[in-house]
Amino acid sequence: MGKVRIGVVKRTARKLIAAYPDLFNEDFEHNKKVVSQLIETPSKKLRNQIAGYVTRLVRLYKRTGRLQYLLEQQRAEEMRAALAAQAQQAGGEEQKETQASSE
Repeated sequence: MGKVRIGVVKRTARKLIAAYPDLFNEDFEHNKKVVSQLIETPSKKLRNQIAGYVTRLVRLYKRTGRLQYLLEQQRAEEMRAALAAQAQQAGGEEQKETQASSE
């Protein structure tokens, strides 16, 4: 039988890994520091539970290949955001040129 964890621990750990998959690794001490920097927990016990579950998920995700998938998703989102910002900037410059030529 496995350990029973409260929902807030599981939910928070999954959200952190989904948002920052490249920050976590298989070392509990490292993950504990990262969790304390990313979120403010009311107690050390809760922080340690979240960090422990993050560590477990990282090990599981590495074994199944899901961590690589999350990293690729994050890179794709960053590329989409950069391209959207670039397109928006180019569109803004076109509007300025159009307005300047019409005046």
